[in-house]
Amino acid sequence: MNKKQKNVLCRIIICAALLTVTYLLPVQELIKDVLFVACYLIIGVDVLKKSAVNIKNGQVFDENFLMMIATMGALLTGEFGEAVFVILFYQVGELFQSIAVGRSRKSISDLMEICPEFAYIEKDGDYVKVEPESLHIGDIIVVRPGEKIPMDGTVVSGSSGIDTSNLTGESVPRQIAEGDSVLSGCINLSGVLKIRVEKEFYDSTVCKIMELVENATSAKAKTENFITKFAKYYTPAVVFAALAMALIVPLFNGQWSESLHNALVFLVISCPCALVISVPLSFFGGIGCASKNGILIKGSNYLEELSKCRSMVFDKTGTLTRGSFEVSEVIPSGISEAELIEVCAYAESCSKHPIAQSIVKAYGKPFDNSRISDAEELSGRGMRITLDGSEVLAGNIKLMKENSIETEGAEDGTTCVYVAKDGKYIGRITIADVIKDGAKTAIESLRRLGVTKTVMLTGDRRAVGEKVGGELGLDEVHAELLPADKISEMVKITEKNENGATAVYVGDGVNDAPVLARADVGIAMGSMGSDAAIEAADIVIMDDDIRRLPLALRISVKTMRIAKENIVFALAVKLAVLLLGAFGKATMWEAVFADVGVSVIAILNAMRCLGIKNK
Repeated sequence: MNKKQKNVLCRIIICAALLTVTYLLPVQELIKDVLFVACYLIIGVDVLKKSAVNIKNGQVFDENFLMMIATMGALLTGEFGEAVFVILFYQVGELFQSIAVGRSRKSISDLMEICPEFAYIEKDGDYVKVEPESLHIGDIIVVRPGEKIPMDGTVVSGSSGIDTSNLTGESVPRQIAEGDSVLSGCINLSGVLKIRVEKEFYDSTVCKIMELVENATSAKAKTENFITKFAKYYTPAVVFAALAMALIVPLFNGQWSESLHNALVFLVISCPCALVISVPLSFFGGIGCASKNGILIKGSNYLEELSKCRSMVFDKTGTLTRGSFEVSEVIPSGISEAELIEVCAYAESCSKHPIAQSIVKAYGKPFDNSRISDAEELSGRGMRITLDGSEVLAGNIKLMKENSIETEGAEDGTTCVYVAKDGKYIGRITIADVIKDGAKTAIESLRRLGVTKTVMLTGDRRAVGEKVGGELGLDEVHAELLPADKISEMVKITEKNENGATAVYVGDGVNDAPVLARADVGIAMGSMGSDAAIEAADIVIMDDDIRRLPLALRISVKTMRIAKENIVFALAVKLAVLLLGAFGKATMWEAVFADVGVSVIAILNAMRCLGIKNK
C-alpha cells in the first residue's frame, strides 16, 4: 500500500469512528449534524477538489462531479447521514480500485526494472563504471555476481548461473559458460563473467522489452473503446435526466423536496464507475499476468483478438522444432554402431555443415588427423576422404547413386547420411531437427481451448514437413514455400474464418516477419527469434517455450470473459435500480449499492485476471 492509499485508509477509519460515535452515543441533534459535516469534509475533500479541477479544465461530466452534486444536494436537503455514507462508500470503492490497479501494474512494472543503470569495463587492472549507452559492439564488459547483465553478448570468460525470470518467467536459473549467448536484463548469480557485446544498447533485448511494455496499454481493445464512448455520452445524459426529475416533474406533482431527493438518488445510481474502471482493469490484469509469465502483449486489442483464435498457423524450424540437428538413429550394416559413427564422424570432421557438425558432436571424441588424407567436400552431396588407407564416402543418396552403391532403407522424410567404405555400403545415420519439448502437448491444449484448425507453413521439403506435422497431429501441412507463398497461404486461411474468428501465426525467422504482420495476430519467439520477427509480431514469447501458447490463449479468453461479465452485471444492476430511482422507489442505500457495491464486485472480479495459471 502506497502513501496515498494509506492516507485514504486513515481517513476512512477516522470517518467510521466518528460515525460510530454519532450513532451510538446520545448526542444532541446539532452536534450530530456537525459531526456528519466533519465526516463529510474528512472523507470527501479530495473528491470535491478533483471535481473542481476537472470543471476548471472543462471535464465536467465524470464520477467526481456526480458524487459532488449528489452528496451536496443531500446535505442541502438535510440528509446528512446519506451524504456521508455515499461519499464514504465511494471512497472505499476508490481504495479497492487503487489497490487493484497497483497489483495489476506491479507485474508490468517489474519488467520495467530490468533496465541496467550501469556497466563495468576492465581498464588498467581495475573496473570502471560506464553507462550502457556508451558501449559498442566488440567491447568486453565485466559482470559480477548479483549484477544485471547490461548488454546482449557472448561469454568470453567465466561460468555462472543466471536468473532469467524477469525476461522469461522461468524460475530455474540457466547455467552458462564460455561461448554461450546471454541477454541483457538477466541477473548474474555466482561467478564473474566477461562478456563481448554483440548489439548496440538500443538494439538490445532489454530496450526492446522496455519499448514493448511502455506501449502495451496504448492500443485499446474494441470493448475498451466501446466503454469509453459509452461513458462519454451516458454521463451527461443521466445528469440532464436528473435535472428533469428535479425541475420538471415537480411542475406536475408539486413535490419539490421529494423530486430533488429522487434526482439525487438517480445521480448516485447512474455513476458509471463499475464499467469505466473494471473493464480496462480486466485487460490490464490480463496483460500483467501474461508479462509475469514471459508473454509480452503489445496492446489489449491483441489480447481481445487472440481470444477469438480458431486457426493457429505455425512455422516449423525454430517454432515447432529446435532448429538444430541431432543424431536420432544409427543403423549399421555389417559393422557395429560405434564403428559406423566413428567412420562417419571422421569424414564429417572436415566439413562445417550443420549436419556434419551434429555427427561430430554425437561422436564426442578427439580426432587423430594423421588417419585422414585426401579429404574432399562434394557440393550438395557429402564428403569423400581416405581414412586409414580406405576410401570413405559420407553423404546423401545422390552420392551413393553416383558411385553405384546399393543402400538399405527408403527415404521417408528423414535426413540421412549414408556411409560407404571401399565401395561397400556400411550403414546410415539419421539426422533430425528435433521437435520441441511439449510441442505436441501444446497443440492438444490449444484444441481443448477452441482452436479448430492447426496448420504448418514451412520452406522445408514436403517429406520433412509432413513427417513433423504427422508426429504433432497437425491438420494441414504446406511445404516448400517461399516467404511470398506463406503470405498467400495465410491470407487464404484468414479469409476462411467466419463469425469474427481470427487466425494466429507463430514464427521466429526473418522470413516470418511479413506473415506475422499479415496475420490477425502474430506471435514471435523472442529468445531465439529474429529482430524483424519480434518487431512485426503483436505478442512475444520471451523464452521460446511453445507451451506458453495455450497459456496466452487461456489468459485472453478468461480476460474477455471477465470483462463481459463485468459489463453485463454492471448494466443489469444499473438498469434495474435506475428504473426504481426514476419512479422514486429507490433509496440512497440502493443507490450506494448500484454505484459503489457494483464497482467493488466488478473490480474484485477483474482482479481474477492476475491469477490465471497454466494447466
